[in-house]
Amino acid sequence: MTEQLRNDYDVVVVGGGAAGLSAALMLARARRSVVVIDAGAPRNIPAAGVHGLLALDGMPPTELLARGRAEVRGYGGHVVPAQVATLTGADNGFAVALADGRVVRARRLLVTTGLVDELPDIPGLRARWGRDVLHCPYCHGWEVRDQAVGVLASGPLSVHQALLFRQWSADVTFFTHTMPPPTDEDAEKLAARGIAVVSGEVASLEVVEDRLVGVRLSDGTVVGRAALAVSPRMTARADFLATLGLRPAQHPSGVGQYIPSDATGRTEVPGVWVAGNVTDLTAQVGAAAAAGAAAAAQINADLVATDTQRAVDAHRGPFSAESEARICERVTGERRHGL
Repeated sequence: MTEQLRNDYDVVVVGGGAAGLSAALMLARARRSVVVIDAGAPRNIPAAGVHGLLALDGMPPTELLARGRAEVRGYGGHVVPAQVATLTGADNGFAVALADGRVVRARRLLVTTGLVDELPDIPGLRARWGRDVLHCPYCHGWEVRDQAVGVLASGPLSVHQALLFRQWSADVTFFTHTMPPPTDEDAEKLAARGIAVVSGEVASLEVVEDRLVGVRLSDGTVVGRAALAVSPRMTARADFLATLGLRPAQHPSGVGQYIPSDATGRTEVPGVWVAGNVTDLTAQVGAAAAAGAAAAAQINADLVATDTQRAVDAHRGPFSAESEARICERVTGERRHGL
């Protein structure tokens, strides 16, 4: 059943992951009208559990999101399964057009749409993503501890990734794949940590009974591995922001594109905030949720300032209660003094 949309809200949150739901919860508790537009494509859905999240470690991503939606709705917020088609400026805010034809207005926008992981084009790799083909050692390192881990050179941080995974396993192999060989400095670091370097392009993954067992090179050589770490190129899901003049920028690390913002999540477009992986490519679930809550507090403060200024302007206006009181007082005083 499609949830009923209001015509307008204080805040429209685009993106229903940890950052968006956390922000909506904060805003709903602040008695703001808020709706989350959720396209239903969470980045971490392939993972069996969310790790490193205090008191919720190991919870399946789907359960975490379901709990979050219920909490937001419990405070009167709306969560609507839909996809944003376009965003445009409107009087005192924005018009959000959905792909199904509905349009909703917002005084402020918070974009928490996350990012897309662009994986190397290696047969069998995407099917293992989030299982035994991994990215973040803090998310999945414990689950592959003491196993044979491979690291596929696929980006500027691949050597760093190999050195990180060495913390969880003494058996780490670095596959140069199609990247240049490590620099002398990096090669020394890898050697010092006992990380083997294998040259040659990776052709495919070896899978037996739905488990990764090795990496096959283009010359036919198979190197036994139980897990493979990959650094994907990460691209913010933010094409729809172009109509507002917001476009992704190249991240200084070289790992992808993001939407720049200040420390509070405020973008260069007045009234538009961002939070989570759309602006912080390396944020884990806990950090993304915290950023959403922080951005929500900033948005509420911004709305409070706007509402207060409007109240002050009305208070000072020629037909305000204050003005009428001043006039009455002046007239009374003139009568009292016979003027």
